[in-house]
Formats: sequence, structure tokens, C-alpha cells
Amino acid sequence: MTNLTSFTPRTLDTLHIADDDLRAVLEGRRRLIFDGGMGTMLQAAGLAAGARPELINLSDPDAITRIHAAYVQAGSEVVTTNTFGANALKLDGAATVEEVFAAATAAARASGARYIAGDIGPLGTLLRPLGTLDFEEAYELFAEQVRAAATSGVDIILIETMTDLSEIRAAVLAAKECCDLPIFATMTFEADGRTFLGTPPEVAARTLDALGVEALGINCSLGPAQIRPFAQRMLAVTRKPVIVQANAGLPRMEGASTVYDIAPDAYAAAVADMLADGVSIVGGCCGTTPAYIQEIRSRCSEMMKPSRAGSHHFVATSAQQETVLDGRSIAVIGERINPTGKKRLQQALREGDFAYLVGQGIQQQEEGADILDVNVGLPDIDEAATLARAVEELQAATALPLQIDSSDPAAIEAAVRRYAGVATINSVNGTRESMDAVLPIAARYGANIVALTLDEQGIPETAQQRVRIAERIVQEAACYGIAPHRILVDCLVMTASTNQRQALEILRAVSLCRTRLGVHCALGVSNVSFGLPARGLLNATFLAAALGAGLDAPIVNPASTRIMDVVRSYRVLNAEDEGSAAYIERYADAPDPYAPGGSVRSDIPAKAPASSHAADSIEHIILTGRKGDMPAATRAALETLEPMDVISTHFIPALNEAGELFDAGKLFLPQLMAAAEAARAGFDVIRERVPAAAATGRGVCLATVKGDIHDIGKNIVRMLLENYGFTVYDLGRDVAPETILAAVREREARIVGLSALMTTTVPAMAETIELVHREAPGTKVIVGGAVLTPDYAAQIGADYYAKDAAATARICQEVFGG
Repeated sequence: MTNLTSFTPRTLDTLHIADDDLRAVLEGRRRLIFDGGMGTMLQAAGLAAGARPELINLSDPDAITRIHAAYVQAGSEVVTTNTFGANALKLDGAATVEEVFAAATAAARASGARYIAGDIGPLGTLLRPLGTLDFEEAYELFAEQVRAAATSGVDIILIETMTDLSEIRAAVLAAKECCDLPIFATMTFEADGRTFLGTPPEVAARTLDALGVEALGINCSLGPAQIRPFAQRMLAVTRKPVIVQANAGLPRMEGASTVYDIAPDAYAAAVADMLADGVSIVGGCCGTTPAYIQEIRSRCSEMMKPSRAGSHHFVATSAQQETVLDGRSIAVIGERINPTGKKRLQQALREGDFAYLVGQGIQQQEEGADILDVNVGLPDIDEAATLARAVEELQAATALPLQIDSSDPAAIEAAVRRYAGVATINSVNGTRESMDAVLPIAARYGANIVALTLDEQGIPETAQQRVRIAERIVQEAACYGIAPHRILVDCLVMTASTNQRQALEILRAVSLCRTRLGVHCALGVSNVSFGLPARGLLNATFLAAALGAGLDAPIVNPASTRIMDVVRSYRVLNAEDEGSAAYIERYADAPDPYAPGGSVRSDIPAKAPASSHAADSIEHIILTGRKGDMPAATRAALETLEPMDVISTHFIPALNEAGELFDAGKLFLPQLMAAAEAARAGFDVIRERVPAAAATGRGVCLATVKGDIHDIGKNIVRMLLENYGFTVYDLGRDVAPETILAAVREREARIVGLSALMTTTVPAMAETIELVHREAPGTKVIVGGAVLTPDYAAQIGADYYAKDAAATARICQEVFGG
């Protein structure tokens, strides 16, 4: 946690900027050229397979300086320190972070480069809940790098090649809180337009923009032509400078060397197209050399890109998707994760039963919620710890954006600090105490706010008085850099049974806030009917009136048929439901409950799951990742089925369906892993009941090849395979071919999975494959990793190429016969 009592909003004037030209870049008035690949140049210079590039800063700094100097001569204004993996985890005692950054920056400065960017790459391990590394532990590792980079004298902090929005968030916060240098942050995307954890370009751009980086964009993974549409999607939603450092196409083997398929002139031509689009900071990544930078330099003037308008919509995001309020669209905020009056939820919170809370979130998602409000406020629990854990668990199970609901600033900060995406804080009000406590949190962590129209005098009676409070909050928020479009004003619904004349005042207040203040509006709809009969009827009527008055985000129970009928109908009338497609699909065959002989449906119907499975079935539990519900469901199934029948008729089909949804882009890696964790909870029950049912004869050896210390992908594969019921022997990282062969023989493994992230370690992968095939001919080898393609895998002799963990699981099922 940070001290917010003296918080100062981050602006260019608060930063240490090297010179006026760099400031012009940050203001969007000038272009900037980075360098190209470091690993490519080291490999060409004879870097031994498996050697750690970062340690060369200490052993042979002149070699690093020569590479930097070649880029400077080619036209690079910025060179990037050779510190991509210089974190304490990866260095593992071989040198200190401070030693490596000091030597790397000195080598870069000796090249005569105008600017030095301190390079910070991924930690190489998964953050919770997918992995074991806590967010604050990741933060401290990045903070150590940032402090070392700043002390060494760099001009820019460059955070690059990130695939996990939580991890890049930790890195950006460390950079913001530990130095005053400009921050450039980039993520890497697969061909489907998402990071391997499912983040699309728009969400990445909006999150990084809200966090306050000075430039954001894309690097690695693909060639410039493939990256261009993703960069265009970023340009459409941010006014920050956009940076692109693409690969030189796809790698392939030529002899013992890795080469790339895009020549310098073709690469530069594709970069020029992106410059015309508005990208303003360019360079290269894997496979690029000074020849590529020279071609870019010849096509790139300092003249600036066309101006961009940026986005002024209210946008809330998770790590995987966004909900946008553009003045026409509406969003349903699900209200059920709130313990007020809900004894079962209160019990779950006191017992630490987050499975029940997650179940409530999943149900609301299936019922049509667009955002989930999350409130865990009980007087006898640690609200800060509970809210942070609830957010973490929900983000692993649902892709919906979350609204963090608490009156405790410490709890709010604990949750939004580690929230992967753009959160919404519910709430701030017009009292000085509330604004001073909440607005700095929203500003520091890039969150939206819900602004309640109450102040020291309470809730006013008239629309004009409500608007004046809202205006005061909007003006105060502006002092923290929070624009009106990031604010949802809640004009506070009063019950009609005791405040009947206020209903119309609330509607007037919504209209006035929308037209006068440039904000969007939310309302807790069901308050209006408290104490009256037929509450669902009055709630639905009031909702329709409020939508007509300009309401953007009703806070409701999405299980209410009447409420969702109004929402779906209004989306036809406001043209949000194009062609009335969703309305027709929902109601074409539905009887009219008000027709003669019809019956009005219950306001709170039995929920219908989005899939074809019953909500309490094993299949649905697995698909929705409800591991807390899985043991009981498995035990119930074992009362009538044999263990292997439960596995073959329920577990495996559900996991296969999860894999198909993942391939179709309907589930993302966190949700796929949650499904696998749920299945594992069921497997554990079966193993307890029948130990012999453990997956004997389905052994798989996994390893990151010799010389490669990156194992995040391998670890994801291990977890997924274990949850599919395979026995996995994880040999670790930087594993010699002989060690892998010995494990295959000892374990009688039929499959070996090999991972490599660095191009310099692909020869070690090829050597391992050749050894295993020669000495253990019945063993199949699966390969994967960022530097591999199907053709590349075939060239080095692999039996299978797996593009991700789900593909690996399918291959293993195929080899083992299901």
C-alpha cells in the first residue's frame, strides 16, 4: 500500500525528462526510433547456446557496447539496456540486479546513444491465481529493477513483452512509485489478437493509459504487417504515443542458425504504414538488426503523425473484455454480491467460502450482467483482505469487469491495486472526507468512480441540489486527472412509499447530469419499491422511465425476468441491439404473458445456464470453474457410477468442451485453467475413494531445454495436464538432453514436452529431440514456445507442435487414446 495523503497526479511536469525532444515525443509532436533485437545480434556474435545474455554486461561489456553502437550508427535514437531478464528470480544469485543494470547502462551510454531505455521483461513465473507468486512479491521484484535502472542513469523505463495484465500492472506501479522517469509499456499478442492470457489490444491500451504510462504499445511475437491491425485498435482508444517493435516475421532453421523471413526493406515498408496510421515510436524485436533500423530511419521523418481524438466513453474492463458506455448503450450492473440481507453470503464470507461468491458472479454473468458489483462488507471480517481475495477469485472465473464496492478506503485500495483491468470504485460522495480519501486511489490506480449525490447535509430533495453535488465531485475529480467520462453519477433512488415525489426528481437529476456534466449515470433501481407490493412491477416501470431519462447503468438483479425484459426491449429501441437480433432470438417463440390465457411470469425465475447443461451438473460446474462445488457433485455421481465412468462420461467431455470454447475464443486461459482446477477437485475425490484410479500409464515428462530459464509456459502446461488426469514429471528449466532422456527411461514416459522461449536455445531443443528419438524410439516429443512455429517444429524433428496448453492436452489425449 502507498501513502496517498500527499498524492500528486502524474503529469509530464512531474517527470524527469531528458530533453525537449523527448518531451515532444511524449506530447505527441515528434517520432522516435528505438533499436532492434539484442538476442539476434548476440547470437550472430557467437553467443554460446544457453548463456545468459544479461551476464555478458559484466563479462564482456565492450561486446554489448559494439551492438548498441551499431544501432546508433544505423539511426537509433534510443538503445535498450541488455537487461531483459535481469530480475532476482532469473539471475538466481549469479549477479545482483544492481550490478547488471549498472554495467548494462554504462555499456549502452558508451555507444553514444541519445537516450537509454532501462529494459524490464517478464519475471518468468505466473502470478496468482494461475501461479503462486503474489502480486506484491512481483511488485517488489520489479521495484528492485526500477530502482537499479534509475540509479544507473537511464532516461526511460521500458516494460516489454508482457502477456499478463496483472504482471504488467505490477511493473508499471513499481515504476511509477519508485522513480520519476517516463514509462513505456508494451504487451505481446498472438495471431488471434490476444495475449496468451486473453487480453485484447483495446483492454491493454485502456488499462495502461489509465495507469498513467507515457507510451504504450506492442512488441515481439509477430511481424509488422500482422501487428498493424492490433496497433490500429490501440490507436482508436488512446491518445498516448503508441510504440511498435515487431519481429522480423517468423523464424526458421538454416543449418544451426535461426533466421527470419522478412527482409529489412519489406519490414521498413510495413513500419511506414503504421507510422502513417499514427504510431509514433518504432523499432524492432526478434530477428531485427541495424540493417532494419537503417531502413526505418530512411523512411521516417521527425514529422509527427496526424492528431488522434481518442476515446471519451466510460469504459470498464476485466483482463479479457470491456464494457463501453458510449451515450447510447446501457450496461447491467449485477448487485447480488452484497451481504446486506443475504444470510448465505454472510456465512460464506465469514467461513472464507469464496466458491459460493464466485458462483453468484457466474450466475449473474449467465443471466445477462455486464459488470459485477462486489461488496463484502461485514463488521466481523477483515474487509480489505477479503475484498482483495474476492476480486482475485472472481477474475479467475469470469471475464466480466468488476465494480469494487466499499465504504472503507483501505479495502478499496487493496482490491483496485491488483485489479487486472480498469476497475470501477463504488463509491465516492460529496463530503470532503470521502473525496479526499477515494479520489487519490482512483487516480493512482486508473479506476473509474461512482459518485453519490450526497454530502455533509445528507441526500438532497431536488434534482438541482443533486446535480450541484455531482458537479462538485466532477470538479474535484478533475484536479486528480479524472475526466468526466470516467464518472458514473448515482443520483440515489429513494423509496416511493415514503418519498413519492422524489421519483420524478431523481429522473430529472439523471437527465441534468447527462446533459450538463458530461458524465454517465447509474442507479440502484430496486430501492424505489421498498415497502410496496408487486415490487418487480414497480422496479421494471421505474427502470424503463430511468432509461428514457438517460440512465446508462442500472444496478439490478439480473435474475429478474421483468428487469431483463425491460433491458432487452430498450436495447432494441436505442438501436444497441442491431437488427433486433438478440431480442428476436430471446422472444420469437416466447408466449406473451399478458395475452388472454397467459400468465405473468415470476419476477425471479429459476436461472437458466448459458450452456446446455443443468446448473448443478458436473459438466456445468467444470465449465464455470466452480471447484468449491465439485467435490460434492463428484461424490453424488459416485453413488450411481463407477469412478472411471464418472471420468469418461462427465470429466473428460466437459474438459473437451472447455477446450473447444477456448479455441473459439469464448473462454480465455484463466477460465480454462479454472475449469481444469474444478476437474482436478473431482479427480482428487476419485483418488481418495479409489486410489488405483490414479492416472497410471499416462506419464508425461516436461522440461524447458538446456540454456533456457523461462518456464512460465511449461508451468501452465503442467497444471493443465495434471488437471486433465495425467501424471506429469516436471524436470524444471535449463535441463540437459541427457537428463531428459534419463527421466524418460526411469518413468517409462510415452510423451516428452519441451519448451523454449529463446531462439538461442532452439539448437538444444533439436539436440534433445534427436537423442530421445534415437535412444527411446517409442516416445513422442511435443514442442512449444514463443519462438516456434509448426514448420520450425517439423524442421527440428518434433512429433507434434502445440501452440498452447490446451493443444498439448489434446495431443496427450490422442497419444494415450483419450
